[in-house]
Amino acid sequence: MAAPASRVERDLLGELEIDAAALYGVHTARAVQSLSFSGRRLADYPRYLHALVAVKQAAARANRDAGVLDSGLAGAIENACAALRAGRHQNQFPVDLLAGGGGIAVNMNVNEVIANLANEALGGARGVYEPVHPKLHVNASQSTADVCHSATRLAILDHWTDLHRALKGCGAAVRAKADALRPVMTMSRTCLRDGFAVSLGDLFGGFAAAIERRTAELDRAVQAFRQVNLGGTVIGSGTGAPPAYCAVVVHHLSEIAGTQLTRRANLYDAAQNIDDLAAVSAQAALLASVLIKVAQDLRLLASGPAGGFGEIDLPAVQEGSSFFPGQINPVVPETVLQCCFQVLACDRAVQLSCARGELYLNVFEGLAAVNLFDALAMLTGAVPLLVRCVTGLTANEERCRELAERARDSS
Repeated sequence: MAAPASRVERDLLGELEIDAAALYGVHTARAVQSLSFSGRRLADYPRYLHALVAVKQAAARANRDAGVLDSGLAGAIENACAALRAGRHQNQFPVDLLAGGGGIAVNMNVNEVIANLANEALGGARGVYEPVHPKLHVNASQSTADVCHSATRLAILDHWTDLHRALKGCGAAVRAKADALRPVMTMSRTCLRDGFAVSLGDLFGGFAAAIERRTAELDRAVQAFRQVNLGGTVIGSGTGAPPAYCAVVVHHLSEIAGTQLTRRANLYDAAQNIDDLAAVSAQAALLASVLIKVAQDLRLLASGPAGGFGEIDLPAVQEGSSFFPGQINPVVPETVLQCCFQVLACDRAVQLSCARGELYLNVFEGLAAVNLFDALAMLTGAVPLLVRCVTGLTANEERCRELAERARDSS
C-alpha cells in the first residue's frame, strides 16, 4: 500500500491535516497558513537557524545535567540538533520570520523538527511526539523569549566574523590606494567649488580613516552580544528553569557555539529592552553613511570625462548605455550606494522595534533581528565589491596635473 500523503495533528484549536513527510507539526503549519507574508522564511536564514539549534542542544545538555531529561532523551535531542547544524533538513523551516507572536512560530518550528527527528531515531513516527515531545522535552526549561534572544545574538556574532574580515580588508585596500596616490596632485574642492592644490592620496586617506573608525565602533557594539539571557525564560524571572539548569546552560552554549558567552546581569532588562540590537544597527547605519560618502565621491571623481571631474578611472565591469557607445558607468559605486540605502532602511525598522516594546517583553525583537541580519549580510556582500573597485582604479594623472596647476594659478 502507498504511504499516506498526510497526517492529522491536534492542538488547542482542533485538528489540522499536515503533509505526512513534514518534520514540522501543527504549530508550524498553522503559522504558515495564518501569518506568512514577507517571504523571509527561517530556512532562508541558516545562521539564525543554526544558532537556534545550538541553543536547543545546549538546553538538552543542561536539562540532562539538572535531571530534567534522562540521558536517552537528551542524547536523542542532541543528535537531532547535530544533524540540523550539519545542514540537513533545512527545507523543514517554512515559518515567516516576520510573523507576529514574539517568535513563538520560530521556536515551535525548531522544537517540532527536533522532536520528530529524535523520535524517528528512537523508533517512533512523525507527528506522534512519543517519547520526545516538542514542548515538554525539546523546549524544557526554556521560553521563546530567551531562546530567540540568545540565538539572535549568537547569529549576529557569526555574521560579524565575515563582515569584520571584509571591513578590515577594505580599510587596508583603501589605505594602500591612498599611499599609491600620494604623489598625484590635483585640485581640492569645498562646496563643489575650486580649492587648493592637494594630493589625491589625502582624500583616500580620509576614506580609510573613516572606514577603520566605523569598523572599530561596530566591533565594540557587537561584543555586547556575548551576553545572553538564556535561563531567564519569558520575562527574565527564570520561572520554569531549574537553578541547576541555569548554572550550566550558557557554559554549554559557549562550548557548542565555539565562542565565549556570559549571562546578562539583569534578565528582566534583557526581555524588555533591545537597545543592544539598536546600537549595533545604528553603528551599521553610520558605516553605511560613510560608505555612501566614499561611493558618491568615487562617482564624482570618475565623472565625465570631458564634462566632469575626470580625475580617476574606475575598473570596467559592465558595458554602459547602448546610446553612448564605449561609455563605462560607475556601476560598482552605485551598487554600494543602493546597498547602503537598504541598510539605512533596515536601521529604521530596528529603531522602531526598539521603541515599540511594551512593559515586560519586547515582542518585536524578531523584526529587529531579521533587519539586522539583512543589513549585515548586504554589507558583507557589498564591501568586497568596493575593495575590488578601489584596488583597480587609476588616477588620470594628466587631468589631475592640469587641475593642480589651475589651483596654484588661482591661489
